[in-house]
Amino acid sequence: MGAVKIMAIVLIIAGLLGLVYGQFSYTRETQEAKLGPLELTVKDTETVNVPVWAGVTAVAAGGALLLFASRKS
Repeated sequence: MGAVKIMAIVLIIAGLLGLVYGQFSYTRETQEAKLGPLELTVKDTETVNVPVWAGVTAVAAGGALLLFASRKS
């Protein structure tokens, strides 16, 4: 399987996941203060919303790449 086909499949999967879930969260740890041996850290949870148009575009681009790669072979 070529690199173009793999990239197309990755785009399709990422687009479908973006459409199904619509958002994802991650935790970011920041160092707030360091006073001698004491360190104060804060864990922030960030949420990123994935627009519908981005998911649809990723699926369409992946499908077009897959179609183009299969025709060229």
